[in-house]
Amino acid sequence: MAHRWTNDLTLADATPEAAFMNRRQIMAGMAGMGLATMAGGAQADEGLTPNTWDEVTSYCNFYEFGTGKGDPSANAHLMTTSPWSVEIDGLVDKPGSYSMKDILSAMTLEERIYRFRCVEAWSMVIPWQGFELADLLNMAGVQEGAKYVAFETLLRPSEMPGTAYRVIDWPYREGLRLDEAMHPLTIMATGIFGKPLPNQNGAPLRLVVPWKYGFKSIKSVVKITLTDKEPPTSWNMANAREYGFYSNVNPQVDHPRWSQASEKRIGGGLFAKRQPSLMFNGYEEEVAGMYEGMNLAKHF
Repeated sequence: MAHRWTNDLTLADATPEAAFMNRRQIMAGMAGMGLATMAGGAQADEGLTPNTWDEVTSYCNFYEFGTGKGDPSANAHLMTTSPWSVEIDGLVDKPGSYSMKDILSAMTLEERIYRFRCVEAWSMVIPWQGFELADLLNMAGVQEGAKYVAFETLLRPSEMPGTAYRVIDWPYREGLRLDEAMHPLTIMATGIFGKPLPNQNGAPLRLVVPWKYGFKSIKSVVKITLTDKEPPTSWNMANAREYGFYSNVNPQVDHPRWSQASEKRIGGGLFAKRQPSLMFNGYEEEVAGMYEGMNLAKHF
């Protein structure tokens, strides 16, 4: 089923045409493979700075490979991503280990061009390829009592040098409320720029929740659990004062150590002006209804 929402982002916003295949080529290639195409966005964003493959793949966080922005691209090649499977358990009708082959054979891949906002107050625009998380959860069969979805990242110390340091309590864990997980904007990404996900960006399967700070979009997922209780999440466990369970982009609620009212657009140059941050990262029209009546300063 096709979902409609306001869109103001195109592939040109994500990467210069000269650097990568143009949108027409991508769409033609996807059509030939029987894939659907859908771009997601929200309100107009003046002065949007294009991002490139190098920016997206070399400036990122993946602490399993080190805490520096360049560490993931330098070290993530060590991670083995094939074969890969995802264990789905908890309050589901069909618990078990699902191979990537079985998952992809049952899913329709789409292109989603989303804003990406890091809690560290920098941002990008990224063209993802993937499928709606709801489709995967429905394949496993969500039981009536489920209220939350918990996720875990691969933990393989022999391939992940960053796990030698207790930056967090490994493995990396994240979670969503069930309605957030089932929202049509929430996807499991398998690629960027029409290519398979690089390891440093969360290969072969990562969550993308575009209205939340980027650390909620957990990488290299190996386990999904449906539960009736709010699951523990890594950064909330490490420092609940700074990292709430919801972590929705909210320019009105500052991080205790910096303002969230504006953001640095990666690729904008040394003297680029900071851009105002948008409520829910620009997806307010699509997602605000899920939080009606909540105190978003308290439930941050």
